[in-house]
Amino acid sequence: MARLAQRPGLSAGTGSIVGVSGAAGRRARRHDAQVAAQRRSRARWLRYGALIAFGTGFGYVEAAVVHYLRLALGEQLVYDGPVRRVYLDLGAIRFVDPVHTMLVDPALARAETAREAATILMLAAVAVLAGRRFWHGVAAFFIAFTVWDLTYYLFLRVLTGWPASLGDTDVFFLIPVPWLGPVATAVVASALVLAVSSWWYLRAKEWQG
Repeated sequence: MARLAQRPGLSAGTGSIVGVSGAAGRRARRHDAQVAAQRRSRARWLRYGALIAFGTGFGYVEAAVVHYLRLALGEQLVYDGPVRRVYLDLGAIRFVDPVHTMLVDPALARAETAREAATILMLAAVAVLAGRRFWHGVAAFFIAFTVWDLTYYLFLRVLTGWPASLGDTDVFFLIPVPWLGPVATAVVASALVLAVSSWWYLRAKEWQG
């Protein structure tokens, strides 16, 4: 009977231990969740910063290349020359077939076109490394792309004094045909796309799992 009388006491003690263990387990899980969230946040901002750094560095490289071309070609480099055909005119941007290659020498134009293709390839490779899923990678691509575009104009202005204004005509791309338009078109479009793609890339849900 004495042994039976002790059972309730043992049961209560065991319940207290289980309760303490359960509380400790919950605290440990909350701590682990907080640590995991901090790690995800660090990884998120580290990769975002790397994309910004890559785009900025690439922007300077692009500006330096154009600076070299301007020094080599001088007044022969004409962005707003006569065109044989306008494929599409959207007002802020035109897709054209110029009468003469904009880089004077056809061989130089081919090399520049290939360089543009290589640039897109490099941006895509960085996006694959920085993105966790397909659309996350797409956002990474546009972050690097738009930072590259914006810093290109900034560094080109520092190196050459051009563009003198946002209304100056520029050749945005040569693929598949030359794209012409005011610098403002590229700056505004890149700023908007950078804001949207940064929001998408940094969303917490994109870094879970």
